[in-house]
Amino acid sequence: MARLRHRRHDKPYELLLLSPFFLVVIGWVLTVALPSFAYWGSDVFLNPNNGQKQALIVSSSALVIANFSISRIMARFPGARSVGLVVPQVVAIYLLAALIPLIFHTEVSRFLLGFSALMAILWFQIEIILTERYRRPKLAVVDTGHAGELLSLRHVDARALTEPDLQGVRYDAVVADFECLTPEWERFLAQCALNRIPVHNALSVYESVTGRVRINRMSENDLGSLLPSRLYGLTKIVMDWSLILASLPVTLLIVAVAALLIKLESPGPAFFTQTRIGRGNRPFTIYKLRSMRFDQNASTQFAGEEDPRITRIGRVIRKYRIDELPQFFNVLKGDMSLIGPRPEQPAFVQYFDQELPFYVYRHVVKPGITGWAQVLHGYADNVDQTREKIEHDFYYIKHCSLFLDIFILLLTIRTMCTGFGAR
Repeated sequence: MARLRHRRHDKPYELLLLSPFFLVVIGWVLTVALPSFAYWGSDVFLNPNNGQKQALIVSSSALVIANFSISRIMARFPGARSVGLVVPQVVAIYLLAALIPLIFHTEVSRFLLGFSALMAILWFQIEIILTERYRRPKLAVVDTGHAGELLSLRHVDARALTEPDLQGVRYDAVVADFECLTPEWERFLAQCALNRIPVHNALSVYESVTGRVRINRMSENDLGSLLPSRLYGLTKIVMDWSLILASLPVTLLIVAVAALLIKLESPGPAFFTQTRIGRGNRPFTIYKLRSMRFDQNASTQFAGEEDPRITRIGRVIRKYRIDELPQFFNVLKGDMSLIGPRPEQPAFVQYFDQELPFYVYRHVVKPGITGWAQVLHGYADNVDQTREKIEHDFYYIKHCSLFLDIFILLLTIRTMCTGFGAR
């Protein structure tokens, strides 16, 4: 995946605004120093007691970790610059920071830690607003082949080159479809490289900006090298079990209340089972809370957001993904993971296998309750939208890592709070 670094900024104020050290210092002053001074006065810096000292260390460490985490996610993944993503990251990091003093039985000022977390949320939003125009990649696009597709994408400032000349404009990189270049354009790209202007293949930039992998031809992807490592798989199992067991008391209560409301609203079972295709192309039974009217003879079809079969309770539990909670049992059985491509029905798998000869590679990993396609794309109620979601799935398989999984978990929290992307 192409990392689009911001190389065009060389003016002093641009370098200052994009300096991680400068942003951390300003953030520390606003989120740690000012609250401490306002509450305790200057003595907190000159002669702090043990609780104040520990609070300064813990809140400062939490700020640095949050800054690193948010900066890395914003640089690597599309759609990362939003308040819905920043808030859960900051809250999670500061909650973990608050647990450390409890574990080691040390005194920490809860006031400073809590107020610092609130100020950190505010500061990161201010930082995003101040640096947005500087962090948006500015690309010079050689408008031939697939490179022209970048011109209509969000998250980048892409401008077409009609002749091999940058005309004195500063760009972060030059992007081209390397399979559609004339000798004149090849010499131009070579000269750009000599002038230390990054040159990227349009295919890799498309993946980086959209979070999707083209699935038109196998030649576009080296699928054989994309098998997830055993260590990643084992670590993911530990993470799945830990999160499920920790949340089980709350989950069971929510599922019980939802099941009761479903039974009161419409006849039929509260739970819904269906055959899906999992890892290794093997079928398994998936468990969900029923969100539609019960019809034992219903045919296989897409379920749209406005599907008339959806009940009133069903609309609520689908919007906030409560209907997916029984799949925790599928995860504990080993059929699924918390994060991965959504498992499809056998009829859909058979159809797409005919359309895309390497579609079954999607089943090289366990299917998930939530995934990259769900948090970025949302509903898919026709074949074209499903094809786009498959491109998101291939991106996940190609770049799967614990860091990406954590990012998807954060986006899922946003989905559950806002209702976007539920399926």
